[in-house]
This record gives sequence, structure tokens and C-alpha cells, in this order.
Amino acid sequence: MRAFRIDSHDTTASLQEIAAPAPAPGEIGVRIKACGLNFADLLMLKGDYQDTPEPPFTLGMEVAGTVETLGEGVERPTVGSRVAVFGGHGGLAEFGCFPTDRSVVLPDEMSFTDAAAFQIAYGTSHVALDHKARLQPGETLLVLGAAGGVGLTAVEIGKLMGATVIACARGADKLDVARKAGADHLIDAENDDIREACRALGGVDVVYDPVGGDQFKAAMRACRPEARILTIGFASGDVPKIPANHLLVKNISVLGLYWGGYLGFKPKVVTDSLERLIGWYTDGKLKPHVSHVLDLEQAQDGLDLMRARKSTGKVVIKID
Repeated sequence: MRAFRIDSHDTTASLQEIAAPAPAPGEIGVRIKACGLNFADLLMLKGDYQDTPEPPFTLGMEVAGTVETLGEGVERPTVGSRVAVFGGHGGLAEFGCFPTDRSVVLPDEMSFTDAAAFQIAYGTSHVALDHKARLQPGETLLVLGAAGGVGLTAVEIGKLMGATVIACARGADKLDVARKAGADHLIDAENDDIREACRALGGVDVVYDPVGGDQFKAAMRACRPEARILTIGFASGDVPKIPANHLLVKNISVLGLYWGGYLGFKPKVVTDSLERLIGWYTDGKLKPHVSHVLDLEQAQDGLDLMRARKSTGKVVIKID
């Protein structure tokens, strides 16, 4: 089978021919139809992601496809089932084997492309806003990186949860994407003063931050008392240092969120969240924004789009 792999962190990932794996006990073998790309894939290339496997390995964290084989002890999902799986890696290939308890059976109306763009982005935002920050109707939510893979879903989910949403992104085109996703107010990170723009709107109760750096600092200064700041990631490359005395004075909480980590210590948080999210999808309340759909041969192009900040929402690799 074909797989987009990295042999070491000193080499460039490439499309290779390798033997198709067989499912181990507790695993399902999936004929992969689509794989969603994530910022974490870029970190894995350098060995900087917290769950990077030892090379060589196949990139691609989340997939959608059809169950083709079952490992020992597995009865469900049955062969032929349409599933989405968060595997952590192994998705940029024609076939993959994944733990069955990481699979979700898809509703008939969900395409493989939508499913491959769904789990991590929507799951991260829903667990962050609902389980961690306890976002309440009527509160004000600031979303940084609001046109990116996770940021855009935070805009959608924040609106569904009844918040007033301020979307911050770079440039008019990206802000228009956030506006169409439901944002009430827009801040251009290239030209606007984030702190002053938020304070002019009365301040913020929850900050959703996949960016870090100077944007984190500006957002923290715009927080109301008892605000919650969600640290989702550091796309800027700058991990901010948090002055604890500022947290004390304004009674602010900073909450870290690594969605995949819940699968190891509290998986019901993830499964309950995905059940709610898929219900919202089937009700027509969520629609993944996929800016690029590329072939497996173009996997490197997809990663380059994310690295250069030229994508909005998700980039999905289709695999025939």
C-alpha cells in the first residue's frame, strides 16, 4: 500500500510503498478514504509533538473510511461499517489498523471528507468550551486564530452554546470566514489592538487560544474578573510566560486542554462530546469548513498550506 511516511526527524516525509498491516487484537483494519491534516502533524515532523511515535511512522492523526478486517476479540464495528477514527498517526495511507475503542460509526449523511475534518477540531473546541471552561449563555468568548482548523469550530460551538463571539484572525478574507461561521464581532490581528478592541466591547469571559505569544498577552489583559483562558496550542511558536500575580488580582483561571490526552485517563469525556457533536451535525447545526481537498500524492502540499497559514478550517487528503 502507499503511505506518507517519515523515516527520521532529519529527513523529509515521502510517499512510500509498504506492506499493509494486519489488525492486532482489539483493532480494526480500515480502508482509509480521507485523512484530516492538523497542526500537530507539522510538530511531529520535527519530533516536537507530545505524542510523536518513534520513526519510521506514517503521518495522519484522524481518518474516515470503511472497516475491512477485524482483529481478535472485535465484534463491532462490523465489517463494512463507515467509521471515523482518531489514531494519533497512520492516517495518510491507503489502509490502517486502529484501536476499536477509538472509532466512531458515522451517520449515513456524513461524508468521509466531513468526517475526516470533524473529530479533532470539533472535539477540541467542545471539550474546551463545555467541559473545561463551562461557557455559559450570554458570556463573551474571544477566539484567537478564528479561521484555523480548531478556531473556526470554536466560533461555531460558542454560538451554539449561546455566547457572544469575538473572532480574531489575520486579514479580511479569514475574518469573513469567521463571520460566516457566526462571529458577532471581528478583530484583525494584523492591524487592530486586540486588548483595546475587546475592552471596547466590554471585555471577555472566556478566551480560546490556539496561538499563544503576544495574542495571549493581549487577550489576558482584556479579561473580565473570573475569566477563563483556554490554552489550546502555540501556532505562533511562542509559549507565553504567565504572570501569576495578574491571575490572582483578577481571579483569572488558565486552563490547559489536550483533547487526545482524555483518551488515556477519562475517555468518556471524548465519547460523550462526540455523541453530542455528531447529533448537532445530523441536525444541520454544524458544517465542517474544508478549504482544500487534495490527493495523497499532494500530502506535502497540504502540510505546506498549513505551515504558510494559507488554509482556513481544515485541509483534507482524499485517498482512493
